[in-house]
Formats: sequence, C-alpha cells, structure tokens
Amino acid sequence: MRLLKGRAHDKNARVPIDNAHAPQKAGADRPFLLASPAMAAVLNNPPASKHWTFADLAQFDESERYEIYDGQLIPMAPSPDFHHQEIAANLHLLLSGFVRPRQLGKLVFAPADVVLSDDNVVQPDLLFIAKENLGIIQKQVHGAPDLVVEILSPSTLRYDRQNKLELYARFGVKEYWIVDPANRSLEILVFEGNRFAVHSIAAETGLAESKVLPGLSIDVAHIFGE
Repeated sequence: MRLLKGRAHDKNARVPIDNAHAPQKAGADRPFLLASPAMAAVLNNPPASKHWTFADLAQFDESERYEIYDGQLIPMAPSPDFHHQEIAANLHLLLSGFVRPRQLGKLVFAPADVVLSDDNVVQPDLLFIAKENLGIIQKQVHGAPDLVVEILSPSTLRYDRQNKLELYARFGVKEYWIVDPANRSLEILVFEGNRFAVHSIAAETGLAESKVLPGLSIDVAHIFGE
C-alpha cells in the first residue's frame, strides 16, 4: 500500500489479510531469546506437538517477553531501541491528553499481556480500553481492547502487518493503529464487518483521525519529533 503525504482518507480501502505467512517457529536456526535456566532446554528444543497457552507463560521469568499466536510461542526483543520508546512516549502523551480529561477509559503501554484466548496472547505497544469495556481488565487484559497500537520495526513489520492484523480482526479489536517510523506514517484501521478497513492515513505531515475516539486528530509530526 502506498502511503500518501499529508492527510488522506479512503473509507472504502480494504487491508488484505494474508494467512500464508505464519510466524516463524523457534528452533535450531532461530533460538528463543532470554530463556531462564529452568525453561532453556524446553524453549530451545520445543516438542514438535507443543501447543503453547497463557498458562505456560506463568513459568517464565518476568524479564522474558513472549507472545503466543495460535499456540506458537513468539519471542520478543529484550527491550526496544530508544527511538521506538520515544515514539511510544509521544503517542502515550498525545492519547492520554485526550482520554484522561474526558474520563473515556484506561490507556496503558507495553509490557501488558492481552489474553485474546488461551492460545493467543499479545503485548501491543499501547492499548486503550473504553470505560464501558473495563470489565475485561483483571491482572491482565482478558478480551479485545477497543484500540491497539503497534510500532513497526524491521524485525516485526510482517508480523504486525499480517499476523497481528488478522488476529486483531478475528477477536474484534475496533481500531488498530500502525505506526511506521521508516515512513514517518500513522495508519488508522477500523474494524468493519469481519475485517479492517483504512479509516485515516497521514505521513510526514498532516492529521490522522480516530473513529473510536471521536474528535481525536493526531498530527504525525508530533509522533516522530525531530
């Protein structure tokens, strides 16, 4: 999809979902990251039939970060780089400035487990849960947030654009923000019917507008800074 400079809205555009690119399983050619001693042998040599669940994550050290996609264990980087965290902080500041004064719900940033199902667990970079949906909050979030944000990196680009897009659509996330530092762009996708549709895009300059949070417009220049 070609990103446009400035403000662009195409409510009829559809985001294709490609299920052919499943997350790569860990193995000898792709070792898991940061395994605790108790789990190292299992993680680096998982049984071929192993179907991971949220209960398995309780065995991991808190410093270890994993997601689960349809029973597959997906290792995450130990910590994002500084630029990623700066973007996340800017987004949180912009969103919080809109959500908190209006008491619209809860806004948090990673790491926070979102348990979509027993074998699908994710950690979005940011997530918003509307006031009427706060019942999904327990020690973790059990259910679909109203809005999730993913900040792309070279290592997660395909996973975020394909697998997570499909997953968030499957479980009914209402709005998905894809932040692309390489293109200095923000894509806001909304769930319509059984898939995501492009609601608003801005790159380099201009505004991207939320549907879940009516009245919220994000100036992309304030996301990426200098």
